[in-house]
Amino acid sequence: MKVAVFSTKAYDRQFLEAANSGHKHELVFFEPRLTRDTAVLASGFPAVCAFVNDQLDAETLKALTKQGTRLIALRSAGFNHVDLIAATELRLTVVRVPAYSPYAVAEHTIGLILTLNRKIHRAYNRVREGNFSLDGLLGFDMHSRTVGIIGTGKIGVVVAQILKGFGCQLLTYDVYHNPECEALGAKYVQLPELFAASDIITLHCPLTPETYHLIDDNALAQMKDGVMLINTSRGALVDTEAVIRALKSGKVGYLGLDVYEQESDLFFEDLSNAVIQDDVFQRLLTFPNVIITGHQAFFTDNALKKIAETTIANITDFEQGHPCRNEISAERQIVTKSAA
Repeated sequence: MKVAVFSTKAYDRQFLEAANSGHKHELVFFEPRLTRDTAVLASGFPAVCAFVNDQLDAETLKALTKQGTRLIALRSAGFNHVDLIAATELRLTVVRVPAYSPYAVAEHTIGLILTLNRKIHRAYNRVREGNFSLDGLLGFDMHSRTVGIIGTGKIGVVVAQILKGFGCQLLTYDVYHNPECEALGAKYVQLPELFAASDIITLHCPLTPETYHLIDDNALAQMKDGVMLINTSRGALVDTEAVIRALKSGKVGYLGLDVYEQESDLFFEDLSNAVIQDDVFQRLLTFPNVIITGHQAFFTDNALKKIAETTIANITDFEQGHPCRNEISAERQIVTKSAA
């Protein structure tokens, strides 16, 4: 099958070509993001492979359909960037990678927590400059600290397992209670209680209309002064301007982000020689207690191999007319929203 692969880097090509060796699809790689303006590149391609910052809105999907596209193969678990109602109306099949490596994202989450707590990033820079002073590097024991985990799917569970090993007290929130979390001694509570009691709050829920700006001024006001906030899920779960206000007031004492609500124009690109025009993002970078990574939590060889293999298998299933368990529809999106 002829597949237009958008938002590709060298590593995407490497892993997708390796996974495709036994399937023989014709993969054509495009560096640009998929938008209504770049959809013309996929003319004549029955399948399009898209990533997290591609814009699969109704207009883009209509353009793809007119050009002959019948399959949208997402190489991601999240699908908030796809208008599934429009896809259903256009009779487009949409498939995704529901799970690749929860360990990758969970371990990166813990890395952000430890780095912020022990100021490892600041200590690294000091030592390289010959400064061995410990002033300003004071941290705290993770043991006995209360951590609030919002979203207890595969990633949230692994985060809970690791934090249990540190001796943390675990509070969790999800519409559905996960027995694996309960077996770890985690206590399911409502969000106001989690906000009020947690020293650290980490987000692992999908982005839906219901979870958009889950962390806003109201939520932040309920949190402890000096709370640590971590987001390795989706950028728009956090109202960035509200968090900046909370950083300035001291309500948020530590902020770790691997995602950002306006990241599509920034992340995955080398902008080191450019002037970044996003003033909100630039403001975040001025805080010494903020760490931002460029949507790299998923970025392990294990995860990329699994993403590529599942993506190629999804395309093969569609080409051969087999049922695909990874297909998503507007109805499934509604169910997912209720589980957020």
